[in-house]
Amino acid sequence: QVQLVESGGGLVQAGGSLRLSCAASGRTFSTYVMGWFRQAPGKEREFVAAISWSGGSTLYADSVKGRFTISRDNAKNTVYLQMNSLKPEDSASYYCAARRGPIPGRGPYDYWGQGTQVTVSS
Repeated sequence: QVQLVESGGGLVQAGGSLRLSCAASGRTFSTYVMGWFRQAPGKEREFVAAISWSGGSTLYADSVKGRFTISRDNAKNTVYLQMNSLKPEDSASYYCAARRGPIPGRGPYDYWGQGTQVTVSS
C-alpha cells in the first residue's frame, strides 16, 4: 500500500511558476513509477507527466512539454512537478499517482492522492 499526499497548489498569474510536491508513505517508494494527472471542472482527468523508478526516464503530455518538469527524491519519498510559464488552461486539480513497474506511462495507476488545486489567472 502507498499513501500519497499532494501539496503546493495555489493561485498564480499567467506566466508564473508553482512547484507541486507529493509525499508518499511506505518503504518501497523507489520501486514505483510516479505520475501526475490533472482534472479541470467538466473535463476528464488527463495525464501530465510520469517518471521512472530512478528518475532517469520521464514522459510528458504534449501540452506541458518544455514547461513542466517532473522529478523525484527517493530518499525523501517525494515526487515533484515544477510548473513554469503557467497558462490559464493549466488550471485544474492536480493528482499524484503511483504504480508498480519500471517504465513511466500514462496508465493505469494503482494509488492516487487527494489532489491539490492550481488556479492560473489571466
